[in-house]
Amino acid sequence: MEAEPGAERRRWAAASCVLTGASRGFGRSLARLLAPRLGPGSLLLLLARSEEALAQLAAELRDSCPGLRVECVASDLGSEEGLRRAVGAVRELLPGGPPDRLLLINNAGSLGDISKSFLSLTDPNEINTYFAFNITSALCLTSSALQPFRSWALYCSGKAARDMMFRVLAAEEPDVRVLNYAPGPLDTDMQLLARTRTGDAEMRQQFQSLHDSGQLIDCAVSAQKLLRLLEENTFTSGAHMDFYSV
Repeated sequence: MEAEPGAERRRWAAASCVLTGASRGFGRSLARLLAPRLGPGSLLLLLARSEEALAQLAAELRDSCPGLRVECVASDLGSEEGLRRAVGAVRELLPGGPPDRLLLINNAGSLGDISKSFLSLTDPNEINTYFAFNITSALCLTSSALQPFRSWALYCSGKAARDMMFRVLAAEEPDVRVLNYAPGPLDTDMQLLARTRTGDAEMRQQFQSLHDSGQLIDCAVSAQKLLRLLEENTFTSGAHMDFYSV
């Protein structure tokens, strides 16, 4: 293992660390630099697709860091079976690991077919496979490691993904006008679910408070704002605009 130039290594207290995409590139380099920093009794769980490369790295780290427990699980995070295997390993190993610190590094990722423009992405299987690997796996691993979760991960992740998706459309297709409009907290059945079914009690109360204080927005009022934006047509294509900002 190469020494880290120009920096004094700091050793952490006992920790549990999960690192995806550990078999090569940035993940492999990160594992080699991270291992010596983990204090005695720490756990390092390495995840990647290449079983042989993972085994070699794990053996190297065990030899150089004898007080560190190194486990590796070969799994394709883009497949349901591989993700189940990885999540199972996280759930099995973390409860027995040291409680002082938890470090989860979602490093695994892919570019997808970057030869295609937005309008060429029409195959649902290709798109779902990409998001399964790059978003779903990170969400599932994180939620498995951090229990309890605060209930709105799917919704927030989906909103963020759609926002970026439409920014790309605006950049690639200048003849297409794209607006990402956030209508505000609407008085709808969805808001009723939010204030009655949200798993996190604090968030559920926040939604209830919006209702009780009369701060929910009538759908027609928000719709009028959206139509005005579309009619004026002065927004920057790809922009995110909120009800309260217009």
